[in-house]
Amino acid sequence: MSTEAILTLTQWLSPAFPVGGFAYSHGLEAAIAAGEVSDAASLERWLRAVLEQGAGRCDAILLCHAMRGVPEATELAALAESLAASRERWLEAREQGAAFMRAVNALTGAERDAYPLPVAVGAAAAGLELGAAEVAAFYLQAFAANLVSAGVRFVPLGQTEGQAVLARLRPRIVALAGAAAEAGLDEIGSAAFGADIAAMRHETMDVRLFKS
Repeated sequence: MSTEAILTLTQWLSPAFPVGGFAYSHGLEAAIAAGEVSDAASLERWLRAVLEQGAGRCDAILLCHAMRGVPEATELAALAESLAASRERWLEAREQGAAFMRAVNALTGAERDAYPLPVAVGAAAAGLELGAAEVAAFYLQAFAANLVSAGVRFVPLGQTEGQAVLARLRPRIVALAGAAAEAGLDEIGSAAFGADIAAMRHETMDVRLFKS
């Protein structure tokens, strides 16, 4: 495992990378507004569902296949878009993926096409000296960290409480990434219905801080 490759991936998935992830809550804002997420414990339960039974697991499988290049990225992109449970979630994946690829292309001189975020990250990471499970774990950690940050700001929670939630999710993220690296596309599926409904409700909220 190359240290330079790890540093590259860390940069790509950092909150400082110009993807705009801070503007998206994946429906969490609506769940908080409805009182479904109100403290560290309920935030952790919500994140576990999203990671293990929702978009986290789907994204990780898509990313691992994008790293292998089978099937082609355009086919994976179409599948990723079809999995979006709402218009805002569709835009969340597309807009972040396009921003990610613009930045990576500018840094590397490549001319890769824009894809939804998990496919974009997988396609770009294919050239790094890292395994699919490792890249998926970094991706899921960044995804969870962004939602923890949203929870800290909007619940609100203390910074230490938020970091404790993220730390407790770490073993699950590692296990999920390892399973995703071995999973076929026919194993993709979502059962995080509460999170999906929250994302749909978010589109009709009168006052919103986040884009999803």
